[in-house]
Amino acid sequence: MATAIATASSAAPSEASLTPFFEPFALPATNQRELGAPHAPGTVTPLALRPTSELTLDQAIDTVKQLQQDKTLTKLLASHGTLLFRGLPINNATEFSRFAHAFGWRPHEIIGIVVDRPLLAPNVAPANESPKEVEIYNHNESPQVPHAPEYIFFYGHKVPEIGGETPISSSLELFQRAQAEIPEFIEKITQEGILSRVVYKVDAQYAGGSTLRQAFGKEIEDGDDAPTRRAKIEKQLQRYARGEHTTWEWKDDATLEVTHRLPVVRTQPSTGLPTLFTGLAAYYRRLKQNWDNKAVAVQYYGDGTEISKEHLAKLEEITDDIRVLHKWHRGDVLVYDNIISQHGRQPWGGEQGDRVVQASLFDGDQVPGAFNNQPWAQVVQALDG
Repeated sequence: MATAIATASSAAPSEASLTPFFEPFALPATNQRELGAPHAPGTVTPLALRPTSELTLDQAIDTVKQLQQDKTLTKLLASHGTLLFRGLPINNATEFSRFAHAFGWRPHEIIGIVVDRPLLAPNVAPANESPKEVEIYNHNESPQVPHAPEYIFFYGHKVPEIGGETPISSSLELFQRAQAEIPEFIEKITQEGILSRVVYKVDAQYAGGSTLRQAFGKEIEDGDDAPTRRAKIEKQLQRYARGEHTTWEWKDDATLEVTHRLPVVRTQPSTGLPTLFTGLAAYYRRLKQNWDNKAVAVQYYGDGTEISKEHLAKLEEITDDIRVLHKWHRGDVLVYDNIISQHGRQPWGGEQGDRVVQASLFDGDQVPGAFNNQPWAQVVQALDG
């Protein structure tokens, strides 16, 4: 399979268009890098922005709304993948929520969530409640389910002195490198996609994980009997609107196994460029640390064959080479274009509560496009419900 190299940011606005509101500034090389192909030369991630003068929160929100009238920030995200806002007067979940909503996108609902995210403010929840020793490697948000957000906000409410960085890497660059270095993997994953088998249990399977009710039980009431609970859960599964490409099986202990056939190679709506929308490197990282520990999500090629450890290791190697680690300052806000940029979480020293990062997820105007015409490769928004 051959894919022509194109430029990812030909339609991006000039950074000068941000003035007199925000100005770009440089970060240390460990925190910011120039992106490789297919990004335009000189494109960095994250694009770091700060106010040109002191702003109130209302002024910052009005500025964002003004810039978004012609989608300036949306276009910059499509070019850089991630934006960093520093120096804004954001001090709590409510203020963070107001800032994130100013971009004008629709709040996202994760159907089949695998982590515990209690609501803190409108469309704001903890980013991840896993123990501080747990590394969460680079991934796109919700690659194991059909309905993923297009935009992700992270707000650093409390930041640790040691560690706790948030990785940033380009899914467009990951595809470009993988196509050059493991073309047989790209050929196979494009033709077959993946089978993503996700296990949901009544109780959380690990610290920071979700329960079955959190994943699919939005309509369940405490007095519901078992058949009613199952019917309500299956109603949520049907919202994926994927027919035979999403199936499920109930086990005797009320465990639910859900299998999706999904595209890993998708396309950026504004450019048509292929992007690896995946958590396969993170999946490999977990398995490598403990091969005997059955993962919550198990993934195979779409034809049911195993994805080789050699190919997974190469994805990890490339990701290590192209990622940077964002060192948090209190009040920082990172905004990701989830279609083309991956994130994660590094372990940190000190106490669990020394790092408090909140998240807010949104849907955009479009979903990432299909890279081939197979029915399972079509990506659609979930049905309202």
